[in-house]
Amino acid sequence: MPWLELLRQEFLTTFSTTPLPVAALRLVCAATLGAVLGWERERRDKPAGLRTHILIAIAACLFTLIAFDLMDLPENDQDSLRTDPIRVIEAVTQGVAFLAAGSIITHGAKVQGLTTGAGMWMAGAVGLSCGTGNVPLALLATGLGLAVLWIMAALAPAERANDD
Repeated sequence: MPWLELLRQEFLTTFSTTPLPVAALRLVCAATLGAVLGWERERRDKPAGLRTHILIAIAACLFTLIAFDLMDLPENDQDSLRTDPIRVIEAVTQGVAFLAAGSIITHGAKVQGLTTGAGMWMAGAVGLSCGTGNVPLALLATGLGLAVLWIMAALAPAERANDD
């Protein structure tokens, strides 16, 4: 069946820079670490919890993987192609910042949602790190971020605990 071969070729050969198993592993790592950050927010009944953080981390990882593939396309004229990986980071941070800003609410002098927004931003950075293949850095950052959230929540006065 020629259409099965066509499908096989389409799904297995489109991963020119990052092989499918590696891409899958990076996406799963991003989802898992995003879930760890989102779980902490979910546990505190904050806006933008588990699902939001997971999706942000997966999307950031996916954008990174796509950028790697675009930089490696054989059709590109290497003399005219400008590859700047920083553009991917800028695009992801802008998109996540837009989402994070939506989680911040102000009532006069009282501000809520800043920590949730920062957690979303962190999930984007963790996703970017997983996308580049630097899962150990993503693990370290997730662990450190989680420690900050837990330690600061324990040290924060009770009246401020609800403001994050």
